Amino acid sequence: MNSLLVIARRELTDLKRTRFYLILFGFLAVVMILSVIVASFDFRAKIGDYNLYLDTLRRSGSTETPPAPQLFPLQLLRGSIEYLELIGALFAIIIGYGTVAKEKQHGTLHLIFTRPVSRFTVAGGKVLAFAVAWAVVTAGVFVAMIAALLVIGNAPLQLIDFERLALTAIIAWLYLMLWSCVAMGLAARARRASTGLIVALVAWLVVVLIIPQIGDTMDPDNQVPGGLFKSLAVAKPDEKAVMANFAGFDDIRNGLEVSSITKHFERPAFALLGIKDQYNQQPVGDVWASMLPYTITLTLAFMGAVGFTALATTKRALLRRES
Repeated sequence: MNSLLVIARRELTDLKRTRFYLILFGFLAVVMILSVIVASFDFRAKIGDYNLYLDTLRRSGSTETPPAPQLFPLQLLRGSIEYLELIGALFAIIIGYGTVAKEKQHGTLHLIFTRPVSRFTVAGGKVLAFAVAWAVVTAGVFVAMIAALLVIGNAPLQLIDFERLALTAIIAWLYLMLWSCVAMGLAARARRASTGLIVALVAWLVVVLIIPQIGDTMDPDNQVPGGLFKSLAVAKPDEKAVMANFAGFDDIRNGLEVSSITKHFERPAFALLGIKDQYNQQPVGDVWASMLPYTITLTLAFMGAVGFTALATTKRALLRRES
């Protein structure tokens, strides 16, 4: 146990000292905060257009009062969550790969294994360091986003909003940990650490970008900005009646989407934050219960990634010579 903590402490020290990782974390935070800023200005522009339209109606003598645009503060985080699932996963892969690559490059593995360490000590120490690092980064990023909502978005956040944000931060932590563990296991298992990085990047490309994009493209409601049915003013019951005629196609599309672990992070996050309208302003308990299958899958995938890392990061694999 003491050796595990020593390795974890060493990894955390390296992360703090390496400017490259600090730059990655800073870039992720800045991008997510900028997304909140852009969304806030976009909403303000809509309010301005609404007020201008209302003023024009009054000048024309019309008594009609169109409904004002509604702002649900957490919906401003849509872009931030999308950046987290794309860029965050990529950075997690780089960090997971780097923790093995640096050992092989600096030749410190032989020194580590001269000590009496158990089979899973090295993997456990590094995973523990990932857990602490991503907990700090996730907490910091979400605190920064809350500050952006309060200061820039003028968002009146309530206690339930902080509960939603906390739950979203937890599943974000699971998602980022998953990718770091996968990349570390692949880098350790491959004869060349760079080969493991390439395999992890291909997996990221397919799982995070290609599969979800295909599923989104197959969704007819995504073909028009704001939604096809909404732009045609189709009521929700009529929308369901139309889609009932394409149940088989929709099952295939949805099955393709949920084959990507990214969707098992995105869907609960969007539901908890009310980005998906059907979950907006709903009790947190009801939303969590509805999204439970996705969170269970994400948790099992995280546990599987940790198990894979523990089995792959062995003394024999790490000391294998490159050919």
